[in-house]
Amino acid sequence: MKRARTAAEMIGAMSPALQPGEFVFVTLGGGAAPEGAVATYREAEGLSAILPVEVARRGGLPIDQPMRCITLMVLSALDGVGLTAAVAGALAAAGIPCNMVAAYHHDHAYVPADAAEKALGVLRALQASRP
Repeated sequence: MKRARTAAEMIGAMSPALQPGEFVFVTLGGGAAPEGAVATYREAEGLSAILPVEVARRGGLPIDQPMRCITLMVLSALDGVGLTAAVAGALAAAGIPCNMVAAYHHDHAYVPADAAEKALGVLRALQASRP
């Protein structure tokens, strides 16, 4: 499948999909992330990790901000410009916080669990607004 490159192509083909389960962002002092981590990033302050709630619970980690993941199913170009800004901007305009995570194949918007369905609607409307 060809990667979308322009903002209009990426937004028009993003096909947002709400993933099952809830996740939390945590920071760990050092070492490795627990088995089952969805993503990690080493920062000066420690290892940041995105964990399924059940993994965090087993590890005794805080679960104070459960998130849901909306995956943008478009194969966006790593050098594409505008998708993250459009998604974050549309969600911000609707009053929905989001944490964007870009991976090799797809971009993922993590939103508060209680706003996930509303966020999905906002992103579907954004996609429909592009030719």
